[in-house]
Amino acid sequence: MSSEPIKLLLVDDTEENLAALEALFQRDGLEILKARSGQQALELLLAHDVALAILDMQMSGMDGFELAELMRGAERTKHVPIVFITAGAHDDRRVFQGYESGAVDVLFKPIEPRVLQSKAEVFFELYRQRQELSHALRLNEMFVGILGHDLRNPLNTIVTGARVLELRHGGEEAVRTVLRIASAADRMTRMIEQLVDLTRARLGGGLGFARRRNVLDVGALVLRAVDELRGAHPERDVALERIGDCSTRGDADRLLQMFSNLIGNAVQHGPRGSAVSVRIQGGENEISVQVQNTGTIPPDLLPTIFDPFRGRDTTSAKSGGLGLGLFISQQIADAHGGSLSVASSEPNGTVFTAQLPKTGVSQNTVQAKHAAERAGMNKRVLVIEDDDDIRALLREAFEDEGYSVTTASDGRKALEMLTRDPAPDIVILDLVLPVLDGNHVYRTMQADPKLAKIPVVVSTSTPSRAPSGAVIVPKPFKIQRLLDAVARLHR
Repeated sequence: MSSEPIKLLLVDDTEENLAALEALFQRDGLEILKARSGQQALELLLAHDVALAILDMQMSGMDGFELAELMRGAERTKHVPIVFITAGAHDDRRVFQGYESGAVDVLFKPIEPRVLQSKAEVFFELYRQRQELSHALRLNEMFVGILGHDLRNPLNTIVTGARVLELRHGGEEAVRTVLRIASAADRMTRMIEQLVDLTRARLGGGLGFARRRNVLDVGALVLRAVDELRGAHPERDVALERIGDCSTRGDADRLLQMFSNLIGNAVQHGPRGSAVSVRIQGGENEISVQVQNTGTIPPDLLPTIFDPFRGRDTTSAKSGGLGLGLFISQQIADAHGGSLSVASSEPNGTVFTAQLPKTGVSQNTVQAKHAAERAGMNKRVLVIEDDDDIRALLREAFEDEGYSVTTASDGRKALEMLTRDPAPDIVILDLVLPVLDGNHVYRTMQADPKLAKIPVVVSTSTPSRAPSGAVIVPKPFKIQRLLDAVARLHR
């Protein structure tokens, strides 16, 4: 685990008070951030992850109470512990007001140094434990991904060997044994694929769920999924209805996985002998796919229906799964700019609704794109990203918007491309890169007068490490959010 210092924020509008507090806490392993006003404190909180904030209650302009309320109202800072310090007379009303605004303690001057130090150390230790837990969870998810990847080859060998034995040895007992081996191996393969997908979702922001963005027909994909399930369950009736144009842009394999999972769940978990209906409707801007059966989901399960490993001891266990199918399906929909929802009631049964953005590439759209390029509006974008799937996805997304895109997979290649003519108009920069990291690339750009003028959008899961001056898009990010950030820089 990295040995980054723990950060303490001190806020007081009197320089002498700040100096005294800084001297009290000065030590190795602790970085002290100081602010003379509430506004300065908010700016520091945007750039740094803070273990504890010690605030003066009485400040000119924005006082400590207002600052605490703003901190509690922001997602990034709502969990930062706050200790108030005040020089006023002991007033129970002000103490209660301090606690109501989110403080963990209110101390009156003169402060006993050892008391304040010991209180602060408690929160420093809690912060360390949270960081260690987060690191452990991340390592665990990486382990699951690596394990899933490395288990595939031996499993493929088992499956292939079982098929060969099935063909060579026709004895009834031997065939039954081989079929059991093959069935178990197939089930293990599906589980491994789900574990790898879970890792993609946690570590890659879900971008691995849409590797390609080709124009495709949603209706054709759903029909394929229905045909496959009809073959596996010929006794079940699956009704299919299609209305309107249903073209979108996406990854056909992933969308087929989502539709197969939704329809398969409806077939498997619906009452025996009941019908399953699938309705595909292309609207003006959106495509809706509804999968309905007559079963119901318990109300207490609905709020967590898309959580990973949800229901592992019930429906997923009966089907031999890990309780990841709906979670992965939701990630696929989200990666395509869509959504997945569910409604369930006694009179209407259960309906899963997948919504995807509609894509129509008309001749007018093509002509408008070409006109923009001729007018010099085709901006050049350099994408610096080491992950092959994410890099390819970003290239396609920006090219679809009319940008001219080049890519680099490490920091050294990026710097080489930045020196070529013509230089990019904007840079998309990942911070974690091989050879030279993203911060090194950014510092090199800022040292060159020509490159320093190029806007940089940093994509990172740790915004506190991003260089100042760059536009930050936190990971996991949605493609549209990144496109919007780039578009705003060009206005």
